[in-house]
Amino acid sequence: MYRKFTKPWVDRILAAFLIGLLTPLIILLSIALAWINRGEIFFRQPRPGLNGRIFLILKFKTMNDKRDINGQLLSDEQRITPVGRFIRKLSLDEIPQLINVLRGEMSFIGPRPLLVDYLPKYNSMQARRHEIRPGITGWAQVNGRNAISWEQKFTLDVWYVDHESFLLDLKIVFLTIIQVVRSEGINSATSATMEPFNGNK
Repeated sequence: MYRKFTKPWVDRILAAFLIGLLTPLIILLSIALAWINRGEIFFRQPRPGLNGRIFLILKFKTMNDKRDINGQLLSDEQRITPVGRFIRKLSLDEIPQLINVLRGEMSFIGPRPLLVDYLPKYNSMQARRHEIRPGITGWAQVNGRNAISWEQKFTLDVWYVDHESFLLDLKIVFLTIIQVVRSEGINSATSATMEPFNGNK
């Protein structure tokens, strides 16, 4: 009942309310990013959602598109802008995902939607993270975020799939607020973002 009916409707109502509430901030960030990124405000990328269905995730664009002499994108650490680093530190880059929640593509709480390229690399246990809608924040995010290994992250994601509940979601919201205030787990141990998942060895 909670997963299939109550939570999706609460997600949509809350997303609509927050979009209205945060409109001044959204406008301010859009203006700043349009100036810094030469008119590009949003980062858009296909991601797998519920049952692996592909949707287009929205985030504020925190990195530029600088490339090396071979035309390859530079590392995340080299491409993240000062304003982008600040926005990411406060998790403000996630705000546009309220639109994904309003569309029913995402939830506030659930496993983070990862790259489409990772789909064939999951084992049967890891693939279970797609049994529910992906979230803006989740159990793995409040237990390490980018500072934990992929194996730990997937284990936490699947644990949440099996234990999803209203009280657990409230706990995750509370822990997310604390984590954002403390700016914990934003970077991995070796880079500005999480290293790519290369499959199970």
